[in-house]
Amino acid sequence: MPSEKGTYDNFRVLVNGKPVEVRDFNNILVPIQLEANQEATVEIAYVSQGMDKWFYKFGDKVIAVNNFTMKMTTNFNDIDFPENTLSPSSKTKIGNGWELQWSFTNLLTGSKLGIDMPKKPSPGHLASQMSFFAPISLLFFVLFMFCVIRNISVHPMNYFFLAASFFAFSLLFSYLVDLVDIYLTFVISSIISMGLVVSYMRIVVDSKFAFREVAISQFIFLVLFTFSHFFKGLTGLIVTIGSILTLGIVMHLTAKINWDDKFRSKNEKENQDLSVKP
Repeated sequence: MPSEKGTYDNFRVLVNGKPVEVRDFNNILVPIQLEANQEATVEIAYVSQGMDKWFYKFGDKVIAVNNFTMKMTTNFNDIDFPENTLSPSSKTKIGNGWELQWSFTNLLTGSKLGIDMPKKPSPGHLASQMSFFAPISLLFFVLFMFCVIRNISVHPMNYFFLAASFFAFSLLFSYLVDLVDIYLTFVISSIISMGLVVSYMRIVVDSKFAFREVAISQFIFLVLFTFSHFFKGLTGLIVTIGSILTLGIVMHLTAKINWDDKFRSKNEKENQDLSVKP
């Protein structure tokens, strides 16, 4: 059997369509008596479940495989093949899945056939990834929103509450995802976090700034950046592209700013104004 810990339902051995009794499942031997030039069809079948990967192994070492054909029909579109497995000879799209076929006439191989089953997003792993990238999202969110273009004065305590509201997304997502569907959890966490930040900045600055700069930038750097984690293998690329675009926009918007004047203290500015008066 493929695995000692596996579960095999409706196991059967058929010879020319007739069932054959099997007594020793550790070493299945089926004697078949054939006349000269007579052929027999042997069918071995079982039903199993709960596997992340499926393999068909020819043997433990390099082995010769002659006149071999295997067809596999999947009911899912997201197909992938594990490392060190042979690719199918042909594949055909059918409905919601694929028909895969391996055909070999005279093969010498130590590899096996296999396919990766599609995996649902792991809530725990996804939540930890989102929390890990949250500081990066917050950095670009603050950088974009307070890029000194608007001359808005915000106290460090305002930044603290802003960051806390921003991180409320990761905290709520981590604990709610075990109770609610993962995508619904994402929507709920996004709405609550954006509601906290926008309503707060509406009081700190004004409604126009809160609903325009704050809401748009938080949607980009929190919602979109975080949603990129649902695309396996593309998260880093999406975050990198978004970061580069953000950097380019901020650079162009602040290119003509006199940074010496921006970072000069208020007292220095007042003293300079007094020194030039007659």
